[in-house]
Amino acid sequence: MRGDNQSSVSEFLLLGLPIQPGQQGMFFTLFLGMYLTTVLGNLLIILLIRLDSRLHTPMYFFLSHLAFTDVSFSSVTVPKMLRNMQTQQQSISYVGCITQLYFFILFGCLDNFLLAVMAYDRYVAICHPLHYTTILRQELCIFLLAGSWLLSCGSALSHTILLAQVSFCADNIIPHFFCDLAALLKLSCSDTSLNEILIFAVGGLIIILSFTGVLVSYIHIGATVLRFPSIKGIRKALFTCGSHLSVVFLFYGTIMVLYFLPSSSNSNNKDTIASVMYTVVTPMLNPFIYSLRNRDMKGALEKLLTREILFSK
Repeated sequence: MRGDNQSSVSEFLLLGLPIQPGQQGMFFTLFLGMYLTTVLGNLLIILLIRLDSRLHTPMYFFLSHLAFTDVSFSSVTVPKMLRNMQTQQQSISYVGCITQLYFFILFGCLDNFLLAVMAYDRYVAICHPLHYTTILRQELCIFLLAGSWLLSCGSALSHTILLAQVSFCADNIIPHFFCDLAALLKLSCSDTSLNEILIFAVGGLIIILSFTGVLVSYIHIGATVLRFPSIKGIRKALFTCGSHLSVVFLFYGTIMVLYFLPSSSNSNNKDTIASVMYTVVTPMLNPFIYSLRNRDMKGALEKLLTREILFSK
């Protein structure tokens, strides 16, 4: 992926989380538990949607792919972080770092697009309920999913290819628990202006497009809900959107904290903590948000547990 004339760095050192050495064991146990909860919770969502025919709708089709994306997004960084915490070996190879960065950008972008697509799904369900199955037919759902994957792959590939052209000379210490693009560019001893332009152009475009899609969908939903004649109808609409709105606030709230709050002398720590929020905490909370606030998911879980109990007797 790189030539020897481009970089003399064969590996990077990840400083990890800003925690005291004596607290490593406690935080290792904490993050291991959070990661296992993320994997098992999201895999359970995928399993329930696959097994229960009542959940074979566009909403749950997209939700199952969001669950897969959350597992993948968390798995890109957390296992390596846990291994480093346990072994105290902070190194990651050049190729490993570039590979981690590619998949981090890929699944991060995919999360953005899926949240926007799911907001459109909620817009159709509330604003055009009689035409829901007609509008969100299987072909359109597959097209929206394939488009999300294609755009995410294109974004990740463009950043990765440009980064592979960057030279790294001596400094190889990354003040993070994974190979963050901004941190890598700070270590470069070559011109990174093109990389920075790509970050603002492509990254900004993806966030703006997806967030605008979410915002426009919910503006239309809000306008429709306000015209409902009864409180019961309003409550039902809010309940339908509640889970998705909670995830949107978690995801974009973290991004806003990371990129829009003023930097300080502890900006590296702030970036690291914010990254923990959207790589570890948010993917872990999503299964709880969608299962605890969703009658269909709870019904599917009860049906699965009942079936297992009957088979075990």
